[in-house]
Order: sequence, then structure tokens, then C-alpha cells
Amino acid sequence: MTVLYYLKQYQLTIDGTERIFTITDCEEWARKLKSAGEPVAVYLHPGNEGQDLSGFLYAVEDPEDIDMAYMEKACRRMLGMPWEILETARCVVRETMVEDVDDFYEIYSEPEITKHMDNLYPEKEQEKEYIRQYIEQVYTFWEFGVWTVVEKASGAVIGRAGFSYREGYEEPEIGFIIGVPWQRKGYAEEVCRAILAYGKETLGFGKVQALVRPGNDASIKLCGKLGFQEEGVVSIDGVEHIRLSL
Repeated sequence: MTVLYYLKQYQLTIDGTERIFTITDCEEWARKLKSAGEPVAVYLHPGNEGQDLSGFLYAVEDPEDIDMAYMEKACRRMLGMPWEILETARCVVRETMVEDVDDFYEIYSEPEITKHMDNLYPEKEQEKEYIRQYIEQVYTFWEFGVWTVVEKASGAVIGRAGFSYREGYEEPEIGFIIGVPWQRKGYAEEVCRAILAYGKETLGFGKVQALVRPGNDASIKLCGKLGFQEEGVVSIDGVEHIRLSL
């Protein structure tokens, strides 16, 4: 026998702040909580099939089987708080926030950065809107993407790194960028090694590719140190790239 109007609340501590996470099968309660900015997941079962429970980021079929780690991640997503992906000796890799955009423009203002990769949008608000959509459509769907790299010692945003899928290729692609002031200090290798391990151990990736423009000797050298092998040259949107795989 199914039970209608299930509602259970959990108290979580996230970044030092108490939060209430709710699971309910009632459309009315779910929409009230969502409108109030409270994190809520909907419980789907045969008894509430007639309710409109669309438009919610998280839905569960067995609410009693949800662990606290899942609830914390779901709560962070609904509150717009980034997930921390991993740590290295000197860096934290976390999801990107809209607030990172100003730092990105500082990093990309160096000609050396955009010499071998695409630039940001001309206007900051365009880039911020892109990040908002990326969080909603990429992080939420895939639970991975290109992340922000933060230096532990200073708290500064020093670059970006992570995985993406490129149209026409089955393998995930690793991408990375470290701002000029932090280059030649081993940050890129340190972060990329950790991300590759995360891709294999947590995301279940087998083969990973890298696509590097000819002339980007630093990235090609780093890929070699990481164990990538060159597989030839491919054209992407009319631009030649060296394809490497691991």
C-alpha cells in the first residue's frame, strides 16, 4: 500500500550553516518549499502519479535509502553552492561559481593564455550567464565538467581544469589552464594527475583524450609527462589540433 503525503526533513550542517533538506511526495508542499528557496527533493511512487512533480532537480524512488552524502550534494546544488571535487597538496578543485568570472577575466587577459585557446565572451554578463547555464545543464546532468582550481595557501582562483565531451568523439577530453603568475610551479601537473585519477576511479573513465593546438609546447610536454600518446592531427572547426590519448 502506498502512502501519500510523505514528508521527512533532515538537518544538515553545510559550511558551518544549519540547513533543512526535505523529501516529500506532495506537490503542494514541494512547490511551497522550492518557492521559499528551500532545498527539496520529490518522492515518486504510484500513489502520486497524478501530481505534477516536474521541474525539481532531484527525485527519489526510495527515500529511506538516501544517505547523508547524497543529501548534502543535492542540498548544495539547490542552494547554488559548489561541490568540492578533490584536493591536492596545494590546490582545491571545485565547481565553478558565477563569482569566479572576474578572476577568469584576469587570467585570460594575458595574451599567452588566449594564444592557444578560445577566449571568454566579450562581456562579463555573457560569461556569467554561460556559467549559470553550465551549472544547471552540465554539472547537474553529468555531475562533472570543467572546474575551478583554487590555491589553498592564498584562496586565489588560479585556473580551470576538468573533463568535457566534444561532438564527434566518444572519449572524454581533459582540459586545463593555469594563470601566468602560477605557471612553471608544477600546479598543472599536480592538478591534472589528480583529475585523471578522479576520472578513472570515481567517474569510471577508461580512455581519455587531449586536443592541443600545434605550438602549445607547454601543454604537449605536460601531456607527455602525464602519459598521453600522440595519435595524429585532427581539424576542429577548421583549426588543427594534435590529438593525444591516455
